[in-house]
Amino acid sequence: MRLSAPRTTVGLAMVTAVTAFVAACGSTSTSPQPAVPVEQTDRRAMDVDEQAAVTAIDSFWRSHFADLFGRPYTSPRVAGGYVGADGPACGGEPSVPYNAFYCPEGDFLAWDENLMAAGYSQIGDAWVYLIIAHEWAHAIQKRLDRGQVSVAGELQADCLAGASLAGAARDGLIKIEPGDADEIARTLAAVSDDYPWTDESDHGNAQQRTAAFNSGAAGGVAACA
Repeated sequence: MRLSAPRTTVGLAMVTAVTAFVAACGSTSTSPQPAVPVEQTDRRAMDVDEQAAVTAIDSFWRSHFADLFGRPYTSPRVAGGYVGADGPACGGEPSVPYNAFYCPEGDFLAWDENLMAAGYSQIGDAWVYLIIAHEWAHAIQKRLDRGQVSVAGELQADCLAGASLAGAARDGLIKIEPGDADEIARTLAAVSDDYPWTDESDHGNAQQRTAAFNSGAAGGVAACA
């Protein structure tokens, strides 16, 4: 799917019939090596999509968080992309190659550019938006009262990702275009078949994640928290 962010035309895949892809969220499991390294990807285009995703998702939460939860919103820090084992540490633990994560101790997001490049090249720009939306959702959970955070934290993050992306579309921050459903379907297939480190015991199976994402996309943040 193609989106438009303010003054920029970018891509995003998001439809309510399929789920958001997310990365390992801090898992220390060994991850498969990327089939397409970052140096073989259109890095300039991917960088544009990464920044557009950050801007759109942050803008959505900045506009709506206070009304939804009755407290001020502060943006998490975006540590940005790293490559391999060269990422920021979290809670004394080193970053994991081929991963994306939110670090509650430092209140920041980070992702391996090889992870982004693999999905960006093989599936599409939706990959970038969905990863960032999910990890941002963990930052939102950190800002909620304990009673508002589901025990199924990963599924709630999928729900919040759906709510923020659909909300960003309603706010005119992104625009959904044809082709989104195919990208998301292939993303879901990848998460279900190719990434065993996305452990179902932590994240839920494909059906559960689809339902969670759809719930947020259709019902908004209130459906998630």
